[in-house]
Amino acid sequence: MSKDGNRVYFGLSNVHVAKMIIGEDGSITFGTPFKVPGAVNLSLDAEGDSEPFYADNIKFWESFANNGYSGDLEIAKLPEEFETEILGQRKDANGAIIENVNDKISPFAFMYQVEGDQTGTRFCYYNTTVSRPSTEANTTEDTKTPNTNTLSITTSARADTGDVRIKLPYSEENKEIYEKFFEKVYEPTEIPSV
Repeated sequence: MSKDGNRVYFGLSNVHVAKMIIGEDGSITFGTPFKVPGAVNLSLDAEGDSEPFYADNIKFWESFANNGYSGDLEIAKLPEEFETEILGQRKDANGAIIENVNDKISPFAFMYQVEGDQTGTRFCYYNTTVSRPSTEANTTEDTKTPNTNTLSITTSARADTGDVRIKLPYSEENKEIYEKFFEKVYEPTEIPSV
């Protein structure tokens, strides 16, 4: 059994994003996270190669590159806030969302929760980028099957700290931080020296 008490993980919920703000001096801060409801599926693959070094007729040493993750996020419907804050589209006085060739897609922190048989675990990927979603619509037949949006996402390390992601399982010791996890982007605390 894992330290958090879970034997299995399942489910996806509480998807939030927070726009990354890069200062003139290169400092990184984040806007207030907002919810992206309707999470259907998330699939992320680790990126990075290994390079072995051979000596004495054996694999003597091996280095590994951590280039983050890439994959797809499927959601029920993109909220307007995501279209304007992250995809860089604009909303006019009539409520129309306008996509323009000059839109600038912003990097963001990507946060979500995965359930376990005992407790949930919360994740935050610090430097996430996304491509524009494809558009699909289908006719209604005997049953109504909702259309979804699929976003191709890529995560990489923060330029200021090198951190790629954090994973926060629930515990009684971190209950307060866990409960406030989606209120602001989590910043690691120093590990006390022994």
